[in-house]
Amino acid sequence: MKSIFKTTILSLAVIVSVSSCNDALDITQAGELNGESTFTNTNDLDKYLNGAVYTSLDITNNLFLSAQITDELGMGPQNSELALSAHQFYLDITNGPTSGIWLGNYTTINRANRLLVGAKGIVPAESERARYNNVVSQTRLIRAFSYFTLLSYFSTDMKDPNALGVMLIEDVPELTETKPRVANSQIFALIDADIAFAESNLTTSGDYYRITKNFLNAFKARYYLYRGMYPQAKAAAQAVLNTSGLSLTVASPPNPGNLAQNNQAHKDLNAYTSKNPYVKMWNNTDTGNPRELIFSLNRPQLQSWGNIVTLFATNASQANGSILYDMGRKTFNLYASTPGDIRRFAYIDPTAVINSNYATIDNYRALDVLVIDKYPGRATLAPDPIPTDPTREKVLSQNVLRNDIPIFRLSEMYFILAECAVEEGSFTTAATLIKNVRDARNYLGPVDLPVYSSKQQAYVDILLERRKELYLEGHRYLDLKRLGAIAGVAIDRDPTDDVKTIPVTIPINDYRMRSLPIPRAELQGNPTIQQNPGY
Repeated sequence: MKSIFKTTILSLAVIVSVSSCNDALDITQAGELNGESTFTNTNDLDKYLNGAVYTSLDITNNLFLSAQITDELGMGPQNSELALSAHQFYLDITNGPTSGIWLGNYTTINRANRLLVGAKGIVPAESERARYNNVVSQTRLIRAFSYFTLLSYFSTDMKDPNALGVMLIEDVPELTETKPRVANSQIFALIDADIAFAESNLTTSGDYYRITKNFLNAFKARYYLYRGMYPQAKAAAQAVLNTSGLSLTVASPPNPGNLAQNNQAHKDLNAYTSKNPYVKMWNNTDTGNPRELIFSLNRPQLQSWGNIVTLFATNASQANGSILYDMGRKTFNLYASTPGDIRRFAYIDPTAVINSNYATIDNYRALDVLVIDKYPGRATLAPDPIPTDPTREKVLSQNVLRNDIPIFRLSEMYFILAECAVEEGSFTTAATLIKNVRDARNYLGPVDLPVYSSKQQAYVDILLERRKELYLEGHRYLDLKRLGAIAGVAIDRDPTDDVKTIPVTIPINDYRMRSLPIPRAELQGNPTIQQNPGY
C-alpha cells in the first residue's frame, strides 16, 4: 500500500492543477499537493473531480482478466504463447490484470478521498450548496463503485458480511501507513453511507458519461444483487426501467433475410457508416441517442487514453490486424446456432476466417480465426457533401484501436430482475425478462418463451444469456463466481481456444474461481495484509 499511495501522491500534482502560484518558489516541496491550498471553493472541487477522479475510472483490467480466464477468448494466430497467463489458468500474485484491478481501484479511492477531505474545509455559499453537494455525491459514488469492484474480485463471499474483504481507507493516509483487510461489513457500511448521501444530494444531469440518477440506480441494482439483497436489487433495477427513458436497442439489420448468406450485408453491418442501431452503439457513432447505455467510460478519439482493442489485436480488429485473441469457439457457436441473432454478425468481423472443420484440423489457430468486432474502433462521421443518398455519411477520421467502455447497460437490468424473480419463485417472470432481451437481439422476430421448472434450470439459462449479451464487458468471471455452483456451470471452453494439451476448464469451486490473489506489490509493502486461500 505504501507504493500505491506514494505513486498516486506524486502523480496527482501533474494530473490536475487547480491552485494558482505566481512564483515557483512558493511551492513548499516539489510534488507536494496541499489540500488547503488546492481546494478553496466548489470550482476547485469540480475541476479535480473531472481532471483526476473521473479520469482514473477504468475497467480494462477487469474486462481482460475475466475474458482470459473464462471462455470468452481463444488464442489468436499472433499470440506467441511465450508467457503463461490466466488464459492457461496460471493465476498468482504476479498476474498483471489482477494487480491492475487492485492498484487502479485504490488509486481512484485515494483521489476520491483527497477531494472529500478537501471538501470538508470548504463552506459553500447557499447559492453553491446544491452544486457542492452534487460534486461530493459523484465523488462518493465513484468511491463506492471502486470499493464494490474490489470486493467483487477479492472477497471470497460477497453475501457474507463477516467474510474477509479489502482494505478500508476513508482518508488520505501517510506514506508509511499500512492497513489490514477488514470484514465485508465494514466496506458495506461505507458504500451504504455513500449511496445514502448521493440519494439525497445527487443532481447531475447529462449524457451517459456522467454519474446521474441512472448510474445510482444501476449501481444499487448490481451491488444489492451481489450481496443477495434481492428486494432492494429488484427495486433499483425496476427504477432504471421506469425512469431512465431508455429502451433495449433492436436488431434491425440491413437485408435481414440475407445477412447469413450475404457477406456484403455483413460488411455493411460492421461499417462505421452502418445504420444498424445495435452496431452504432458499439462503434460509438450513435452520438445523438444513448439508446440503452446507462453509464460508459468516455474514450474520445484524441488524447492519451488506453486503447481497448489492443487487448485482442495489435493493429486493428481485422484478420490482418495481428490477432492476439479471437472469440472463444464455443461462445461463437452459441451465436451461430441461434437463427437471427444480431450479435453473431455485430461481434465478429467480416474478415474472420470461419472453418467448420476447426475441431479436426491441425493448424486451427491460423485457419479458424474468429476476429472480435465488439470493439471495432471509433470514427467521427459527417454527412457526405455530395450525397447520392440523403442518409449517407462519410468517415472524417477514425481510431481503429479505441472505443468507449460500457459499465452499465439496460440489458443487465433485465437480467438482474430475472435473478430476483427466480429467488421469488416466479419462473415465468424470469423467463419473460430473458425473452425480452432475446427478442430485441433477433432480427427474424420474437423467439420462444423459455420454460423453467427449477431454480437451477433458470440460472443455467440466465447465465447463458448473460454470457452472450454481456460478452467482453467484464462480467463472465464474476457471473460464474456468483452463479456457477448454483447452476452447475463452469468455464465452457473449446480445446481449440488454446494449445490442445492445456485443460479447457477448472472446477467451479476451485480457489481461482472464489477470489483473486492479493498482488505481490501489496504483500511486499504491507506486512498487515492477508492473502486469499489457495495463493
